[in-house]
Amino acid sequence: MKWRLRIGNSTSGSTSAPKERSAFYALTPGGWRDYLTLLHLPYTVWHLSYVVLGFALAPTVRYGRLGPTLGAFFLAMAISAHAMDELAGHPLRTRIPGNVLKGLAILGLMGAVALGITGVVLATTWLLPFIMFGVFIAPAYNLEWFHGRFHSDFWFAFAWGAFPFLTAYWVSGESLEPSAAFGAVAVFALSLAQRTLSSRVRSIRRRFRGIEGMITYNDGTTERIDESWVMAVDERALKLMAVAVAAISVAALLTRAAG
Repeated sequence: MKWRLRIGNSTSGSTSAPKERSAFYALTPGGWRDYLTLLHLPYTVWHLSYVVLGFALAPTVRYGRLGPTLGAFFLAMAISAHAMDELAGHPLRTRIPGNVLKGLAILGLMGAVALGITGVVLATTWLLPFIMFGVFIAPAYNLEWFHGRFHSDFWFAFAWGAFPFLTAYWVSGESLEPSAAFGAVAVFALSLAQRTLSSRVRSIRRRFRGIEGMITYNDGTTERIDESWVMAVDERALKLMAVAVAAISVAALLTRAAG
């Protein structure tokens, strides 16, 4: 089998039009569709599933705390963090004004903190370190504070994977047992896999001018290589992983409820 591939990068000065969609979940820009795109729905469901999994694996499941914890992470991640990310050059190509994005970022984070403080008052003061870390890492990662030191694969996997899982585990069980460590490693690895797959796809959709080439198989048949060919496998894997993580998290929680 032989490969022949040529990749053009939009940073070389080309004036070619960008790819039609900035992400597989992005809707046509304009109106309410921009706000739905801003939520990164497949990824938001994926990372909120870590909250559900944290509750399911905790030694004690306090179901009354699940809703507020999900709400806090939805406000912090789906709204505030994504609004901050869109402020930096509108990578999703939404038409949401900058002032609106700033408002969403501030209000989302404030709402998450308010829910967290309520948890401190009603449950345990040990939630304070989790709240403080969340308030720091959301802008540090998305706004690339400290010259982007916290905008890395490690911090993505920790902040978007291990952190929501460990927070939920503590909120429900008020302790961190060995299962918390193994669970954190699992969601950290899953988040790293997500970033590995999504990084190349994101780069192709948002930065590359074109990809062209040909695969020649041993039997003489050929297959054309283009942007769709390169992105198809990664994006299909991302979609399937999002469904799998959500399903297994809900299954684990339902199993605890049934027991």
